[in-house]
Amino acid sequence: MDKQYGHWADETAMKIIREKGEKPCYTCASGITPSGTVHIGNFREIISVDLVVRALRDQGKQVRFIYSWDDYDVFRKVPQNMPKQEELKAQLRLPITLVADPWERDGSYARHHEVDVETLLPQVGIYPEYIYQAQRYRASQYAQGIRTALEHRETLQKILDAFRDEEHKIQGDWWPVSVFCEQCNRDATEVDAWDGAWGLSYHCTCCSHRETLDLRNSRGVKLGWRVDWPMRWEYEKVDFEPAGKDHHSQGGSFDTARHVCKEVYHWEAPVSFRYDFIGIKGASGKMSSSLGKVITLEDLLQVYTPELVRFLFAGTRPNTEFTISFDLDVIKFYEDYDRTERIAWRIEAVKDEGTFQKARRIYELSQVGPLPTCIPYQIPFRHLCNLIQIADGDLEKTLAGLEGVQPEHLPALRTRCRCARFWIDTGAPEDFRFKLRSPGDAPVELGTAETQALRQLRDRVIGHIQEFYDDKTCSQAIYQVAADTGVDSKTLFRASYQALIGKDQGPRLANFLRSISKERLLGILAGY
Repeated sequence: MDKQYGHWADETAMKIIREKGEKPCYTCASGITPSGTVHIGNFREIISVDLVVRALRDQGKQVRFIYSWDDYDVFRKVPQNMPKQEELKAQLRLPITLVADPWERDGSYARHHEVDVETLLPQVGIYPEYIYQAQRYRASQYAQGIRTALEHRETLQKILDAFRDEEHKIQGDWWPVSVFCEQCNRDATEVDAWDGAWGLSYHCTCCSHRETLDLRNSRGVKLGWRVDWPMRWEYEKVDFEPAGKDHHSQGGSFDTARHVCKEVYHWEAPVSFRYDFIGIKGASGKMSSSLGKVITLEDLLQVYTPELVRFLFAGTRPNTEFTISFDLDVIKFYEDYDRTERIAWRIEAVKDEGTFQKARRIYELSQVGPLPTCIPYQIPFRHLCNLIQIADGDLEKTLAGLEGVQPEHLPALRTRCRCARFWIDTGAPEDFRFKLRSPGDAPVELGTAETQALRQLRDRVIGHIQEFYDDKTCSQAIYQVAADTGVDSKTLFRASYQALIGKDQGPRLANFLRSISKERLLGILAGY
């Protein structure tokens, strides 16, 4: 292999090539049941596969990236964050694809959640081939796979029981399939017999309907999850698919699926790895679609740019649990990304070539598309937030005040500005937010010494603000005012913030003053 990158996605790509051999095309798979809001824990699997797909393509390989919507699963529980709870409860036990969309936007409850994801993934550079399992099953495309499972019924039971203790082994007459009733569409059915070929008989305990189906043209027969998954591995010839740590636990569904795939469907299970849960800072436990306790990709994209969303996952090994935060940690995430970008463009030096290569690869995989032709315009997120607040939330006014911005910088810069403004409005701590007072506002009440010091600051520093070529020289002048007027620096700082934003604290004063026009500052302080 000519290209050696060393990222975990590249290591996985090399493992796939090594274990599956040279192939004209490699199939990488992901999927989920759209039973509720698709959250960023689910997104971790999607982007993990995307990163491996990119790594394979960077090795010159052809890759098919499939994403399966398991929308023929049973609607078992109404998530707490769904509207029209009673209407949805009346549709329990139907396949999700036949549950009505409570928002009345899409063709079904399942399709609503699918559309929410499918419209967002291109924003982060992910373009899988979507497979809808309801369409597949209802078109009887898996008829042979279902018959194969029925033919190996005893083998399947032995495989499943091998991973269970005595208390949980299969009891009674077990079938590897379930049936949605052709009359009432619910899964309240029991299989009565199989004729050894294509005929399957069942009866419904809900509506009393009974019939014998032909697997080759029936709509309602479906394999159980632990058989369905490996059957589709063989059907799609899947070479790679990760799974969450619950599925990858000892004796979990991946263990059983691996054996079913080989012993029943005669296909080697795909290369895989375990990915861990994602937490939400300040909340306990993992995210749950059924409980409605979720953060979505849409939520993430309101605060983080698409490149930074990718960076959060590209820069973290999948088997590492990490926490998504919307508080002051947001600033640190942006700082980490910006530093990685500077290293990748060799603007910031690092200790050795290995550190550079690691940062460069993470940066490459964080891009939505190809690498930009020049380094994007860098402005620290904290400073950008201050500038937006100084501009009273006007993003175009904020952009107009930045020096050196080129036309090619604007799309990414506007996205960062939108994220910054949203975070200021919804996630930033209260002491981080501020609003500049207006020139016509009545002066705040200050002591005599504070007022005198503030006047000196206005006349000696703000009145000559253009003469200070950096924050350090401006800061030195501010401290000199405090010394000359006989007040301690904390008192001067407090008086300044009170006069400017009505708070005891604010952004670093020297930088703050240099970021505001002299005329505006003098207007605010004219009454002192």
